[in-house]
Amino acid sequence: MTYTSHEVHLKSRPDGMPQPENFEVASVEVDEPGEGQFVVRNHFMSVDPYMRGRMRDVKSYTPPFQIGQAMDGGSVGEVVASQNETFPVGSFVSGGQGWREYYISDGTGQQQIDPSLAPLSAFLGVLGMPGLTAYAGLLAIGEPKEGETVMVSAAAGAVGSLVGQIAKIKGCRAVGSAGSDDKVQHLVDDLGFDAAFNYKTAELHPALAEHCPKGIDVYFENVGGAMLEAVLLHMRPFGRIPVCGMIAHYNDTEPKPGPKTLISVIPNRLKIQGFIVTDYAGMAPDFHREVGGWLKEGKIQYRETVVEGIDNAPSAFIDLLNGVNTGKMVVKL
Repeated sequence: MTYTSHEVHLKSRPDGMPQPENFEVASVEVDEPGEGQFVVRNHFMSVDPYMRGRMRDVKSYTPPFQIGQAMDGGSVGEVVASQNETFPVGSFVSGGQGWREYYISDGTGQQQIDPSLAPLSAFLGVLGMPGLTAYAGLLAIGEPKEGETVMVSAAAGAVGSLVGQIAKIKGCRAVGSAGSDDKVQHLVDDLGFDAAFNYKTAELHPALAEHCPKGIDVYFENVGGAMLEAVLLHMRPFGRIPVCGMIAHYNDTEPKPGPKTLISVIPNRLKIQGFIVTDYAGMAPDFHREVGGWLKEGKIQYRETVVEGIDNAPSAFIDLLNGVNTGKMVVKL
């Protein structure tokens, strides 16, 4: 038996914000598995901001997507045919073969997951790569201490929403910025942030002074641009800035000047450290134990934005870059 799979190819490299014409959906055949192999039918795939960088033909920490070939990214699915005892039919796996409906594997890069712990899509968000990104970036680099103020940009996204909740669990004051009044209300009312503001309508310096009156000890950076420039002037001495992403710059067609306030790093003795989640794979067992426990105890809440159908995956990705989503953006296949 063969399986007809639809998959998304990169048709051309975007110039600035990606457009639908940069993608195409192709149909391919996936054969029966050979010895040691198995076939997975994906239930959900992930779209993530870092994928924008992979659409450029430049050397980075992950290889670029190739023109005319299927892209990839986080996915969760069910084994539907198998000649591998470790991955029997009916088991569920997470892996990096998103942007397609079916794929064949020998188990490399695949991890079995327990769907009784949480909905499958959660393994792409709060219990997946974004969750580990939040956990490791905040705890290993931010090193929050009880009573400190933690400021999070893009706080209503998959990473930022968990950063703020972990900060609260650790006894900190959590403050977030988001791009709509509804998202701001979600941060405070649903996720327990102490304060939040709409960066599109608020003046940044007055908002930061109001909501972080004692200054900022940890700034979890997801945005860059004007937000970073403003936050640098509100950091407390010996503050820490884990740099997870700078989505404000992902579609720049040429480099932008750095923040004019960067000199404040010196008198305030700030630590600014970029990181990639794979650097902290060793924290995964603690992450699953702690965050899984907090989920069961009701200390962690999460929200997802779910888009239906692989044909809509490119538009879901474009919406993600435009900040349409609240929480993790996933595509249901």
